[in-house]
Amino acid sequence: MRLEDFDFHLPEALIATRPARPRSSARLLLAEGDAIRDLHVHDLAELLGPGDLLVLNDTKVIPARLTGTRTRRTAQGAAVAKVEITLLEPAADGWKALAKPLRKLKPGEVIRFSDALSAEVVEIAQAGLTLRFDAAGEAFDAALSRVGAMPLPPYIAALRPPDEADRTDYQTVWARHSGAVAAPTASLHFDEPLLAALRARGVRFAHVTLHVGAGTFLPVKVEDVTTHRMHGEWGEVTPEAAAAINATRAAGGRVIPVGTTALRLIESAAAEDGTVHPFRDVTEIFIYPGYRFRVTDALMTNFHLPRSTLLMLVSALMGRDRIRVVYRHAVESGYRFFSYGDASLLIPKRE
Repeated sequence: MRLEDFDFHLPEALIATRPARPRSSARLLLAEGDAIRDLHVHDLAELLGPGDLLVLNDTKVIPARLTGTRTRRTAQGAAVAKVEITLLEPAADGWKALAKPLRKLKPGEVIRFSDALSAEVVEIAQAGLTLRFDAAGEAFDAALSRVGAMPLPPYIAALRPPDEADRTDYQTVWARHSGAVAAPTASLHFDEPLLAALRARGVRFAHVTLHVGAGTFLPVKVEDVTTHRMHGEWGEVTPEAAAAINATRAAGGRVIPVGTTALRLIESAAAEDGTVHPFRDVTEIFIYPGYRFRVTDALMTNFHLPRSTLLMLVSALMGRDRIRVVYRHAVESGYRFFSYGDASLLIPKRE
């Protein structure tokens, strides 16, 4: 299975830099079996009903982009230099992060972001550094909220800088547990009117948590995709969420994760027979064609990067040939791609 098998041409004009407003007005491509229908996200209330369970990722994106200064004493006085930091994930001794410029920093130096927040450089490695902040818990969250910017994906950040609107746009309406540095983007299409309509239809919800890391944007660099090493992300499936999923399956209902993050997490928590157990750990699950899905019946997701692990995941769910048809239709029909783009509801043929 070669990396080139998951390539396609995507015109840059189809990369969305702003979300649809209202959220549920985004377009929705329904691929069910061999059929394709062009709809909108608010049509979900007509497509789903009693017996269906939507699995929602309730991670909360932190404003992980920081700009600070480091001060170094010289013979001429104090030399102050600007430092740009992108937080990646919590570590035992602080936060893993990227820095620009990295090569000019030294262990022990302090980067000051505001009067309420600074960080010491604990360790420097080739891929980044470890920072130890002078605030923790609620104090850290409050200081970060004041000085940080939302960590827009590279393909959006290359086209425009983050702004105040992104603090709301790049966060789900049910975000609860802080820790992600990227949004579970399929969930960004939901608003309160859509949730109310789904509840009125008898659709039920289960909340899980997967803290999406920056590794979700890492390119696949190996030609044989089966040798790719997946990045790890921390997740939790509570006993209540596991029970809701198992009850849905026992009753013959459909388990539909919203987003690849929720899908990867519940598949990580599922036994061979499809029974989902409580889970609280790091998952490195890599889903590509040939994978046997244990618990997922359908998936709501955005449109993904060429040659990405997420494109491999949807190819595993629907089949490579089928996904090629779906993505060709999306490009030809002008669907908007990636984090702020449109959505798809992928329902594979029942075996």
